[in-house]
Amino acid sequence: MKQLHRITHTDQSHWVGDGFPVRTLFSYNTPDAEVSPFLMLDYAGPTYFPPAAKPRGIGFHPHRGFETVTILYQGEVEHLDTTGNGGLIGPGDVQWMTAAKGLLHEEMHSAAFTQQGGIFEAIQLWVNLPAKYKMVEPHYQPITGKQIPAVKLDPHGSVMRIVSGKYRDVKGPANTYTPVNLWDLRLPGGQTVEVDFPEHYTTMLFALKGSAKINNSATLGEVELAFFERAGKTVTLTALEDTTILVMNGEPIDEPIAGFGPFVMNTQEEIRQAIKDFS
Repeated sequence: MKQLHRITHTDQSHWVGDGFPVRTLFSYNTPDAEVSPFLMLDYAGPTYFPPAAKPRGIGFHPHRGFETVTILYQGEVEHLDTTGNGGLIGPGDVQWMTAAKGLLHEEMHSAAFTQQGGIFEAIQLWVNLPAKYKMVEPHYQPITGKQIPAVKLDPHGSVMRIVSGKYRDVKGPANTYTPVNLWDLRLPGGQTVEVDFPEHYTTMLFALKGSAKINNSATLGEVELAFFERAGKTVTLTALEDTTILVMNGEPIDEPIAGFGPFVMNTQEEIRQAIKDFS
């Protein structure tokens, strides 16, 4: 059994642009032994936005050295970047952007969502790149909900959507540079499941909605993040109510991290170069 290390929660929020009120559950300032290969987790919402004439969001800004993964639960987001990639994602969709050697991009509420208003809810996860891939060409993977396979865990509605990596030999559509299992778990209240993981990988569970008992002991509540020890392979979850959990599991990258704002590299010299290149 994989042992729980700790559970964290934050009520502190801040705005990213004028379209994304987020709570940061961890960042690249968190000890990398706990979160590698992941760098940051922002949870936006759920927040109601009234109808407006002008789309909200965040305008063009740079990234270098990692990947951004946006998972949409409610609302719509339009993406555009300086490599010419772009697209719209809605509920159940994912965009996986590899910034790598660098680009500028913007993320805005869609025209339709802006006009109609509604509830917005999303996750943005930053995934690190090994040093040998940090300066590859940027690219973009738009992933629709229909492309994401779902594994039925029991006859009662427990489902695991596989965004990347694989579960029970079902592979997700996202291509990754190192092994990353990113799964969207839905559990009806009262159901118990055992989830298997590769041993020695970093494992974190974030509850967007509901609550669940972990290994018949601690309770993971709404907007809480559970960190696990790397040893062990199995976690038992019992949903106390209808629960949605983002599962993050990946092979650690054993390299130094140097981060500054939208840049994550391996050395301070590389950070200075990134600032120079995008100034």
